[in-house]
Amino acid sequence: MKKIKELLGLFGLFFKIGACTFGGGLAMLPILERELTEKRNWTTKETLLDYYAIGQTTPGIIAVNVATFIGYNRAGITGGIIATLGVVAPSILIISLIAIFLTGYAENPYVRKALAGINVAVAALLCKVVWGLRKNVKKSLFTLIMCLATFAAVVFLKVNTAIVVICGIAAGFVYHIYKTRKTIKSKDGEQK
Repeated sequence: MKKIKELLGLFGLFFKIGACTFGGGLAMLPILERELTEKRNWTTKETLLDYYAIGQTTPGIIAVNVATFIGYNRAGITGGIIATLGVVAPSILIISLIAIFLTGYAENPYVRKALAGINVAVAALLCKVVWGLRKNVKKSLFTLIMCLATFAAVVFLKVNTAIVVICGIAAGFVYHIYKTRKTIKSKDGEQK
């Protein structure tokens, strides 16, 4: 009975998150942060940041991937499936209703203006998430260089974000190896 209650709670929470989010998976990030770290303490901000990073590099929508991770951590494989279904169910329902009832209104100027307003709200939500996550990023010269290089590559050079992510992973891996070797050498020097 406790397991069923946990699964229903997962489905309900992620259904609510999926239902009140417009603009795609990234728009869900502020809601995920508030619901998962601040209200429920199901994860820490650092772990959620890791989930965002992994969710961004794996196939699929980042919010769906995060829902799967949280569901799995809370209730195993079944929890991962239920949380995933919860977050995608509202989109499926809404898209189905729009396809049935609003097909002829796509060119309506009021509908277009409403969608433009939603885009602005999504941009503001994304700015809030980025601003909030900056506190959880380890500040160093490397992270500053990576941030500036990523921004320049995406905004000015129009590099595909998948390539930027792969390059970021490679650079982080190389940097980690460099720092690890440097730490080992300094410990060896202290022991002699």
